[in-house]
Amino acid sequence: MPSEIGASRPLPMATASRSVQNAAQLSLTLARSLGDLLPPGQSAQAEVLGVKQAAYNFQLLLRLTLAGGQQTLVTAESPQALPQGSTLNISALSATSLAATLLSSAQQALGDLPPLDSLDLEQLPVGSLLQGKVLSSTPQGGTPAQPASYRVLLSLLGGPLAGRLLDIDSARPLKAGSLLSAQVQGSRALLFLPLAGRLDRLELTSQLGTQQARQASTEGLLDNLLALKAGNRLPETLRGAVERLLAGLPDVRQLSDAKGLAQALQQSGGFLEARLLQGLPPLPGDFKANLLRLLGQLLPAEQGSATPGLLANLANNAAANLASSLPAFVRNALGALNQNGSPRLQQADFPLPSRMLQKLEDEDDLESLLKLAAAAVARLQTHQLSSLVQSEPLRGGGQLHTWQMEVPMRTEDSLVPLQVRIRHEDRRESNDPEQPRESLWRIDLAFDLDPLGPLQVQATLAPLGLSSQFWAERESTASLMESELGYLRQRLQDAGFTVRELCCNKGRAPQGARTALEQRWVDEKA
Repeated sequence: MPSEIGASRPLPMATASRSVQNAAQLSLTLARSLGDLLPPGQSAQAEVLGVKQAAYNFQLLLRLTLAGGQQTLVTAESPQALPQGSTLNISALSATSLAATLLSSAQQALGDLPPLDSLDLEQLPVGSLLQGKVLSSTPQGGTPAQPASYRVLLSLLGGPLAGRLLDIDSARPLKAGSLLSAQVQGSRALLFLPLAGRLDRLELTSQLGTQQARQASTEGLLDNLLALKAGNRLPETLRGAVERLLAGLPDVRQLSDAKGLAQALQQSGGFLEARLLQGLPPLPGDFKANLLRLLGQLLPAEQGSATPGLLANLANNAAANLASSLPAFVRNALGALNQNGSPRLQQADFPLPSRMLQKLEDEDDLESLLKLAAAAVARLQTHQLSSLVQSEPLRGGGQLHTWQMEVPMRTEDSLVPLQVRIRHEDRRESNDPEQPRESLWRIDLAFDLDPLGPLQVQATLAPLGLSSQFWAERESTASLMESELGYLRQRLQDAGFTVRELCCNKGRAPQGARTALEQRWVDEKA
């Protein structure tokens, strides 16, 4: 049953909350566990007492103020420097992992505003996920033994209303200090999501930041594997894993065929866990599965033989258990090797920037090869988590679905990663359920192909027709592509498309929530 939002207080002016910038979301790693002081799910406030730059991140000295007023000093690693004296709202995700929200002076003043008794659907549209911490739960009405309802005060975490208090009525008591997730049903109604089925946005954001910090471009790994294969000095078992991985990569000709392209996307590694959870074995050429098999062959020399036994059963045994253990295995492998990196990336970046680790010093440098392979797995998981972060309800109704992945493709003399993002907007133009939905498809591509150099493509398929833009960083490539646009338009029209706009630009594609292409689509609809 949806929970009604209490109406005991007047609604504050919406402009007050709109003027506040969103809080910065950070993922912090503690140097040691806090134990029972801050169990997972509990929250506290922290003050930054000191900041020290390390090789790849920043070390913070924090003073935590717990719910009971107790204070303690802790050290934590942060992906970015924080101003000394700044204040954080933190929530414990695990014994050593914290989700932190950096509060500005305006955001710290939010606690002085009266609680909200309804939601602004412009900021939190119907279907949005909302997360909050229970501050109090007071019985009201009925009898002391059986209250009619409970008045609950929530502190909202993350999103446009981060830091605001929300006053709701609940049919059941909620434990003070607990975290809960809810789906917005209307301006005055929430549907609480069960713990087992909710999408924990804090944990998702934390995991994305962690994987971004550990990822590196797949080119470094693939180039080294090609060199190792040609050197003919690999152990037989390791050679088999290398050959299997390289043989499963598609070539450019395969990607020019619709069936071949679909197969390459399915084997990109982005759908591995979904197959495992259905009890299905990995596809023979699945890139992520083959990477994990390679890690399984590399780890005996570094960590003993226990972990490879897990990966040896990749296509067998309990698929669901294996699917849940794979990310933990990769995190453990990276931690054992002290694998750190620069995490100064935007959430859900596309395309992921190129980041190279060191090349192998010699063919026996298995530790560096293990780091390259683990960083490649982290890159694939960054794409997977970015897909989840970018899948969300749309304002005005409807849903945005996102699939982001990376496909290494073989050319005549090299291996080139192709980054792909497919987005589907299932729009609803009115609140009338009888009105037909309107679909909008967007496809983004990014790759660096000699001699053309870095290229990006954005294509939008809407009811009005097909539009596409190209970006080339080299002047000669931009001129060449501009001269071929007429031929491309004719090919698309012959295939049955209504072609609206085709253009080519020099430089890089714009980043942000709304590109120029999307804005033109909105203008045409208006």
